[in-house]
Amino acid sequence: MKDIAIYGAGGFGREIAYLLEQINKVQPQYNLIGYYDDGVDPNTAVGELRVLGNISDLNAIDYQLCVVVAIGAPAIKKKVIEQINNPNLSFPNLFHPSVSWQLDTVKFGKGNIICAGNLLTVDIEIGDFVILNLSCTVGHDTVIKDYSSFMPSVNISGEVLIEEAVYVGTGAKIINQLTIGQNTIVGAGAVVSKDLPANCTAIGIPAKPFRYHNE
Repeated sequence: MKDIAIYGAGGFGREIAYLLEQINKVQPQYNLIGYYDDGVDPNTAVGELRVLGNISDLNAIDYQLCVVVAIGAPAIKKKVIEQINNPNLSFPNLFHPSVSWQLDTVKFGKGNIICAGNLLTVDIEIGDFVILNLSCTVGHDTVIKDYSSFMPSVNISGEVLIEEAVYVGTGAKIINQLTIGQNTIVGAGAVVSKDLPANCTAIGIPAKPFRYHNE
């Protein structure tokens, strides 16, 4: 059993605690010690556990600890992760027991969260700190780069390139052989049928950029 802490004491953090519980039911792997969060006072109760400190406290830990970053917004997630610089910390990939993928051809970096009901087919590359929330599908030869987040029931067709720090809202669909530029937001329920540029928010059917923003 490895000690693990969750950074992020909000609703998604509590969902990650549930995910760890489900993983442990199949094979005991993790001992959840509590939460870290820079926006919540230390010792605040979160369910049966407590907030243990902030990023500075994480960076001061002098023993081996696994950490999972439970933040959906890619820009905030990236900023938090870039502030964690303690060699005693590691970032395991978490897979709900119901996740289905072809083991030999789907490649993962570190710190990924793959929630219940996900289906990943073949020859897929997923970078670091990617979130696939409940019941997403990812088709063949898709590449998803670091920090991207996909909300429940997103469907990604084959041969799609998702650049760094993309956010895709609940129920969105991405047609095959497309590229979505870095830092782009795809609205809930959108259908992406053409490439999307970087640093935009796109909504609708078909999805079109309606505003641009800084990184």
